[in-house]
Amino acid sequence: MKKVLMVVTSHDRLGDTGRPTGFWLEEFASPYYVFRDARFEVVVASPKGGRPPLDPKSAEAGFQTDATRRFEADTEAGQVLASSQLLSAQDPAGFDAVFYPGGHGPLWDLVSNPDSLRLIRTMHAAGKIVAAVCHGPAALLNVSIDGIPIVRGRKVTGFTNTEEEAVGLTQVVPLLVEDEMRRLGGLYAKGDDWAPFVVVDGNLVTGQNPASSGPAARAVVEKLS
Repeated sequence: MKKVLMVVTSHDRLGDTGRPTGFWLEEFASPYYVFRDARFEVVVASPKGGRPPLDPKSAEAGFQTDATRRFEADTEAGQVLASSQLLSAQDPAGFDAVFYPGGHGPLWDLVSNPDSLRLIRTMHAAGKIVAAVCHGPAALLNVSIDGIPIVRGRKVTGFTNTEEEAVGLTQVVPLLVEDEMRRLGGLYAKGDDWAPFVVVDGNLVTGQNPASSGPAARAVVEKLS
């Protein structure tokens, strides 16, 4: 059985605004069910363990999908998420892939978390699949091997500058995923705002936005099949 580690943020504050943030529900729920329906074992981890903070906006009626509704009705899945394991306790050797859902939280904690950086570096060096969607690719930005950023010269995507502008947070977030990927030498590509767009380059799988989370997970399944 294939085994996937899903890493979610533990960060719950949107900069200095006083507003809550966290992970985006669709970006967790959709990949979770893609993996479970493919008969993969899924382990959920976060920097602090326990119940990760949900961005409350992602639970609003206008952002619900079949996957989020399935999740809300799934007691077992809810318990798996609520009792996320400590990221520091995860052994990269035990997983075939790692997947980072987004939400704005990762821009503050997963971008620089040493356990996350170690995990990605180890799995990437071993040729295992490293996948991330929306703001999740921020977790890749500070990962280097032999001093070379792992995104340099690789085809990647992530939340666009125009999507960040559309949600009014360009001046709030500590970094813009699109700008940082380009600055590091990533071969950044994007589709239309809010439309599904996934890029696969070797063992790196990245998705642009919430709508890309299911397709990105399916790309992981395809590579592991």
